[in-house]
Amino acid sequence: MNAWDLTNKVVLLTGGSRGIGAAAVRALHAAGASVFFTYQTHEAEAQALERELGERVAYARCDVSQHDRLPDLIARCVERFGRIDILVNNAAVFEENPFDGHDYAAWQRGWQRTFDVNVFGAAHLSWLVMAQFRQQGGGGRIINVASRAGHRGELSFSDYGASKAALINFTKSIARSCAKDGIVAMSVAPGFIETDMAAHDLKTRRAEVESEIPLGRVGTAEEVAHAIAFLASPLAEYVNGATIDVNGGSYVR
Repeated sequence: MNAWDLTNKVVLLTGGSRGIGAAAVRALHAAGASVFFTYQTHEAEAQALERELGERVAYARCDVSQHDRLPDLIARCVERFGRIDILVNNAAVFEENPFDGHDYAAWQRGWQRTFDVNVFGAAHLSWLVMAQFRQQGGGGRIINVASRAGHRGELSFSDYGASKAALINFTKSIARSCAKDGIVAMSVAPGFIETDMAAHDLKTRRAEVESEIPLGRVGTAEEVAHAIAFLASPLAEYVNGATIDVNGGSYVR
């Protein structure tokens, strides 16, 4: 058997229409998994990805910050593919929210929205999926897409960095508390990656960004997706609570 083989596994992945999410959908599907992914606003990209991959792929529109809709998301995935074996919490929001801004209401909105999606959405969905894992009678895996920002602190988007730090700690809590049920959790912490989320910074200061990366280049979504696929695969059977940094050496812990 191929050590990367995910045949007969079902993955629920949030934020899968573009960037790292779409690359992960492709990588997990290529390994044999059935993938149910969500999108929020980019329906055309979601449709195109489903057409590209064909069988074993489905999608639904879902804003993970609308927590009362998450049970229905799980029900739709189970209805389509029969079960859930792996959850990938990838959906996230990011906006500049500097300390020296002049709009307190905007500061508050930034923190609330960022945590509603990046932390509370992942936490609530994880709790519900773990209930599904137990109902199925077996374990499962949760893979959280964090960020380098969660380790080092950030200058102009502290809410995003804090949300990713919380997600990393949440991963560790699942790992320590739920392994008794066969449920494990891991996270991936990308640095600068060629995605729409990073596009503005890369357009305005790419040389500065690349000068801080020992490998001398920005990463690709596919490189992060490979790390996600590894953690989902049988190769990672004894990995639990760990965070894999995919940042070219730009932040070393």
